[in-house]
This record gives sequence, C-alpha cells and structure tokens, in this order.
Amino acid sequence: MRQFWLAKKDKKKVALFPYARGNEVCFKVVGTGYDPMPEGFDPTNGTVARAVATCPVCGSTVDAKTTRRLFQEGRSGEKMVAVVLHKPGVTGKRYRIAEDGDLAIFKAAKDALKEKRETLMGQWGMDPVPDEEIAKTPSNTMGGTNRILNYDMKTWGDLFNVRQKLVLITFAEKVREAYGEMRSAELKDRGQKTEVGGHISEEYAKAVVGYLGLILDMVSAFTSNLARWENTSEAIKHIYSRQALPMMWDYVEANPMSNSSGSFEVGLGYYSKVVEHCSQSATLPCTISHSSATSLPYPDNHFDAIFTDPPYYDNVPYSYLSDFFYVWLKRTLGEVYPELFSTPLTPKKNEIVVYANKPGGAAEAKAFFEDMLKKAFQEIHRVLRPDGIAVIVYAHKSTEGWETLINSLLDSGLIMTGAWPLNTEMGSRINAQETASLASSIYIVARKMKRQATGFFNEVREELKQHLNRKLERLWQEGIGGTDFFIAAIGSAIEVFGKYEKVMDYEGNIVRAERMLGDVRRIATDYAVRQILHNGFSEEISDLTRFYVLYRWNYGGVKVPFDEARKLAQSCSIDLASEWNRPGFIQKDKEFVKVLGPHERSFSKWQEEGFGGGVQNNHAELVDVLHQVLLFWEKGKRDRMVRLLQDSGYGERESFFRVAQAISETLPNENKEKKLLDGFLAGRERLRDEVRQPKPGSLF
Repeated sequence: MRQFWLAKKDKKKVALFPYARGNEVCFKVVGTGYDPMPEGFDPTNGTVARAVATCPVCGSTVDAKTTRRLFQEGRSGEKMVAVVLHKPGVTGKRYRIAEDGDLAIFKAAKDALKEKRETLMGQWGMDPVPDEEIAKTPSNTMGGTNRILNYDMKTWGDLFNVRQKLVLITFAEKVREAYGEMRSAELKDRGQKTEVGGHISEEYAKAVVGYLGLILDMVSAFTSNLARWENTSEAIKHIYSRQALPMMWDYVEANPMSNSSGSFEVGLGYYSKVVEHCSQSATLPCTISHSSATSLPYPDNHFDAIFTDPPYYDNVPYSYLSDFFYVWLKRTLGEVYPELFSTPLTPKKNEIVVYANKPGGAAEAKAFFEDMLKKAFQEIHRVLRPDGIAVIVYAHKSTEGWETLINSLLDSGLIMTGAWPLNTEMGSRINAQETASLASSIYIVARKMKRQATGFFNEVREELKQHLNRKLERLWQEGIGGTDFFIAAIGSAIEVFGKYEKVMDYEGNIVRAERMLGDVRRIATDYAVRQILHNGFSEEISDLTRFYVLYRWNYGGVKVPFDEARKLAQSCSIDLASEWNRPGFIQKDKEFVKVLGPHERSFSKWQEEGFGGGVQNNHAELVDVLHQVLLFWEKGKRDRMVRLLQDSGYGERESFFRVAQAISETLPNENKEKKLLDGFLAGRERLRDEVRQPKPGSLF
C-alpha cells in the first residue's frame, strides 16, 4: 500500500492501521470517530514506494527489480482491506474493515465471470473481456502505458479484477440487448417523429445506444484496478488523473450499482445533462463525420469559421491511451458502427503526433508531424471561405513544438491576425505540481488574406521588436506570467512573421520559425527581467542571476526538459552545459534540468573551497552568495552571514536585496526558499547597519 490514509481533512483524519498477528497482516480503522491514532504512527508511510516493498511484519525489503519480476511471474495477489460506507440522508462517509462475507462475495464473482464469459463469447464471437494487448508507448512521449507493462498487465482486460470484469461485460451485454430491442420494439404509447413503420428509427436507436456505450466507458474508468482513492476529498478518482497509466499498488473498487462516483446512474445523469444542454444551444442539426484532417470531405470555400485544437507535438500519446476506451466501445458499439471499429486497436500509423518509434527516429517523427500538420492547415485554408475565420488552439510549452506549428501555418497560406492566451488548465492537476505546465492555451486567429511577398529579416525583426513590446506590456498588465508569458509572446510574434510569404536575410537565406523564436525569447526575457525587478537594476545583475530569476518566475521549483532550460539560458547568454562543471545551482537529471534552492545545495562543497568562509571574494556570483546567506540565516550564524555580505560586497548593493525580493515574489507561499527569503528580508535594514560596521581588526 502506498499509504494508509482514508480521510485526510482538517477536521477528519481517518486511517488504516496495520498490525501483525503472527505472520498475518491485519488492519483496524483509527482516527476521528474511531480508536485513537496510535502514537508514532504516520499513515503517510506505506509499505511500497517506487516498487521497493517493505514487509510490515518483519521489516525486510524487496528491491524494485524483484518486485517487478514477481509480478511478471504471476506471483502477485490482491485482497480487499476496507469498505467505504455511505448512508442516504447522513452526511459523510464511514469505514470498516472487510469481513468474511465481503471476501466471499468477491470470490463468488470469479465463478460467475467464468460462466458469463463463456456464454457471451459464444454469442459475440469474441472475448467479452478485452483481450487486446496493450501497445508499448513511444519513449519520447510523456506518460503513456509503459509503466504498467512492467507488472504483467499485458492486455486491457488485465486492468480489471474479476468482479469489475463481470459487471462491465454484463453492462456491455445489456447495451447490446437494448439496441436489439429498440430495433424491434414498436412505440405503442406515443407517436414520435423517430417512428418508421411502427418501429424506432435506425438513427434514433444508434443515438441512444451510442450514449449507453459512452456511459459504460465512463464506468470502466472508475471500475478499474488503477482507480485511486483521494483521501483529501474522500472520493474515487478515475484512471486518467494524468495522461498516463501508473502502477496503482492499492486501488479503490467503485460500486457501479450505487449512485456514487463511477456508477452507471451517475454516468447516465452526466450524459443526460450534456444532451439537454446541447439541445438548448443548437437551433440547427449538426453533422458529424469521421475523416482525416488532411483530407476533409467538404468543397472549397465552404465554412464561415473553423475551430481546431490540434495535437501538441509529443505531449500526449493520444491513441495509445484511448485504447482503454476503444476496446469497450468495440464490444458495445462495434456492430452498430463497424466502420469505426474495424481495427483491433485505434489506428496509430497516421496519427499527427511526434512518435519517435518511426524508422528514422526522432528526426523522421518531427518531419512527419510538420508535414502532416501543414497538410491539415492547407485543408483548413481550402475549405474556409474568403471572409472566414479560423481559430487554432495550441498549448505545447516546448520551443520545438512551436517551431513546427509556426512553420506548418506559414506554409499553409493562412495569415495569423491575433494570438491570445486563455486560462484553460487546472493548476491543481498532478502533472502541474511536478513539472513545468501551462495554465493557459494560446488561441491563434487566422484568416485567408493576401500576404506580402517578401520581408527582409532585419526589417521584420525591428517590426517584431516594436510589436512585441506593445503586446508584452498588455500581457503583463493582464497578469499573464511565467511560461504562459513566453508562450503568449511566441503567439504574438506569429502575427508579424505570418504577414509575409517568406522572410529572407540579406544573404538570401530563408528565415524559418526557429530563428525568429530566438529573437522572441531575448525580447521577452529582457522585458520580463525589467518588470520582475520593478524596472530597476536589470543591467547590474549577471547573466547567471538573470537566468535564475527568470527560471524561478517561469517554472518555480519544478524540473523542466533540458532543451527548454537550454533555450532560456541562451536568451540570457549562458551556455548551460558549461555550468555542470561548477558546484552551482543548476542540476541535470537525465533529460531534465532543475534549478536548486539554497536548501537543496551542498553547503560542504562551498566550505571546502573557502567560499563564504571569511575569504575575500568580490567576484562571487550573486545567487551563490544569496543562497549561503540564507543558510547562515536559517542556522542562526549571523556573524558569518554579515561577514559574507561584507567580503562579497553585496551587503552594500541594493540590487542584491532587490533580486532576493523578486525571487520571493515569484514563488508560492509554501515554498521553502520563499520562507527563507521572507525571513531574511524582514530584517534587512538592521542587517545593512551591521554590514556597514567596520570588520573586526580593521582600522576603518
């Protein structure tokens, strides 16, 4: 188990307490409303972390490699531990330990599943439990399916326990039966427009069964052995809390027959509201078609407006993740829409995403993505009316993703006339708390307009600078910050760059997006530093300090892909690779980079080198001095702190304190570095007086 919390709220803290009875692990419920929480027991500490398992009886550990091997050999098991209770009309949830009756019912599901599975297999001509293999996700994408493959979860059916399989195939059976009954039953009690010859029309039946199939898909996302219990809200969370399928050591089993999260009834209510809402908002019927974005089934100059949200480069392995839902839809709707479910899993070959598993590797994957995206945009250009408008949503944070999008747009003939960030993402989502994530998406407005033939790069660059400074001022006033600020700057730059059929330098070279984006980053970097430091001292700080301030403002304390950090460093005139050779604050971890705070650095290395130990160092880096000052402050070593500020010369510089204040303003309140900074800055005036005092043993 990852941890033992059942409820972790301000006024309600309930946990499972494990204890040994002989060689058996037993549990009891402790906490608010139950037995007192045992002294010294921390429910946060479970029995497994990163596949390293610890026996709660004897304390011995099993290494991660062995744990995975045992799963792969089929030597893993599961056992129900606790039951969540809710009484209608009574607020809150209660908990009890699983009893023999609970375990007996679960065991009975195994025999029932075997019988039901054999019956349906004979009727359907296919295994009702998804037996399709889980495809390995390309290594360059974030998330995906690869982690669970390490634990003998090879087919999509492996993501469900026996009781979950039983209920899902039973629901699938009923959905299929509903379609058959609708096609044969007469509507005797009401004369609906859907009636054809006394029978429900084919389209009406397909619509109803389509929603039933979607409801089953929603139920399956909660009724899986990868669903988790969120103890802060006491609620079931479905498998896709992030765009990946993680290994879930302990999971929650939804009751699909109840009216709680993950039940069929809740799913029915959800889709009923969607149908009702869409029925009110549309006065004309819509037409839905299934086709490729690179070959639209519409004539030229057909649409007044086109709105699209294309794939974000290599962010999400969409097709691989959607297989989870596809395999169930194939079992409920495969006979209704045979043209949509003719392949074992979702088609992947022509998906417009950068998958590095192509024969030519990453280079071919990028070229494929750019070419296919260009064809999709050219199709938009073709079917858009001359006075029409296209809106393209994009939110990929990497420069490569933007380079590809911009080049594809420029080659399509569409002209970008505006680009604005809109908040679209939940900041509390798991991924946003661990890596640099966007809070907004950029909405690019494009039209079919006559473009200027050729722009010369020097002139376009000056136009770009003037345009960006105006746009950046507006973005800053509207509160756009961090990564979103730089992404919005890129969107604004497209407005200038896209006016020309081509941009050339004076040597006759075609200037593509990657060269333009370098200028955009430098312009946005200079502007942001001036604003972060409140229009002061930006010229006094070093390039490395500029990088530190901008990193904190952009990404806070999280890690970012190496190439993103490298490009930010380039905009500050820093060679990131050269920083690995100094015991500094930049840390590389495989393909990621993290900027360390004072509490994360090795203080002993500085001492060994004599830095900050009372040795004169007028060329010390500001951030290095600031970090050690903060550590001296935290440990109460005031004399050493004052001496360091005197020796380095930073104690007399307003820029030092302005940078400290600026960094603090970029960090969230719970951040450790911010707490150190705020504590240090609270006594800055007194500290300055101490710094101005003569050093011990000096004449002046």
